[in-house]
Amino acid sequence: MEQRKALIAMSGGVDSSVAAYLTQQAGFCCIGANMRLYDAPDAQGSCCSADDAQDARSVAYRLGMPFYVFNFTEDFRCHVVDSFVRSYEAGLTPNPCVACNRHLKFGRLLRRAQELGCDYVVTGHYARVSQSPETGRYLLQKAADRAKDQSYFLCCLTQAQLSHVRFPLGELTKEEVRAIAQAQGFRNAGKRDSQDICFVPDGDYLAFLQAYNGKPYPAGDFLDASGHVVGRHRGAAGYTLGQRKGLGLAMGQPVYVCGKDMQHNTVTVGAEAALFHTTLLASDWFWFPFPALDAPMRVCAKARSRMAEQPATVYPLADGFARVEFDEPQRAITPGQAVVLYDGDTVVGGGTITEVLP
Repeated sequence: MEQRKALIAMSGGVDSSVAAYLTQQAGFCCIGANMRLYDAPDAQGSCCSADDAQDARSVAYRLGMPFYVFNFTEDFRCHVVDSFVRSYEAGLTPNPCVACNRHLKFGRLLRRAQELGCDYVVTGHYARVSQSPETGRYLLQKAADRAKDQSYFLCCLTQAQLSHVRFPLGELTKEEVRAIAQAQGFRNAGKRDSQDICFVPDGDYLAFLQAYNGKPYPAGDFLDASGHVVGRHRGAAGYTLGQRKGLGLAMGQPVYVCGKDMQHNTVTVGAEAALFHTTLLASDWFWFPFPALDAPMRVCAKARSRMAEQPATVYPLADGFARVEFDEPQRAITPGQAVVLYDGDTVVGGGTITEVLP
């Protein structure tokens, strides 16, 4: 039998390094690949720092794997960065990691893998893939390590993509992964995890937008719930729902961003209670156990990555939309973010929030 081939997405971190080792141990002919996505030589703490490719190359060399660096900067700019900028300018809060998985790691990289004759793309994500014996459909499932589970960020994968991906870390804990890296003498065994958006490592989205577009975003009015002016903001595009820090307002009590009007360049602030809603609409859905939702379904839902799953019901609507109704009001449901639905360990589907209903 011909040996199966796998292209390993190696970011330079410990997770993808151990994924490469485990795939090799499973008998695959492996090729290591680092994706050059964004020129950020000083982006320490992100996934695009200057030393990452060298860390990945070191591990590939230690494992005796061929290693390539693929320049996907134009694809990344088009599908991730430009989309991020357009979304913020439209008053949304996008999730660039979901877009990167969709278009780069399991889009552009998968196509390159197939060009090289590889059967799979392998990554260090904490998630699992299985195939339903009843329907034959590929299912996305949570990782065994619930604290590290990344299924939320993989909610946009198609059946074709899932059939050609492997997640070797899905059954392991982070502690077990670091132990394997240390046992193999990998130079990045103790490397800390990436936490930030690689192209905005300091978290100042407004400064990034201004630098990227080469234009200022005009200041405007902060409004209270009654529409009264209570201060001045630095540009509505730089604020997100639920934000408290950095507002520069002294109102005698904590206030939060509760809404934005991009047309009039205003940001509405108010008490935290105003952030709670039960219903959202979402589009651009990816369904896993079935091709499309055709009846209401009880699920547990997450409207942002760090949110605990909450009981909800999802209802199919026309034109590919669905309505998600939580049993209890949830804080700061934000258009532009992904909403991901679960049935136990299995991801039912994921979509992009378009509207929050009163």
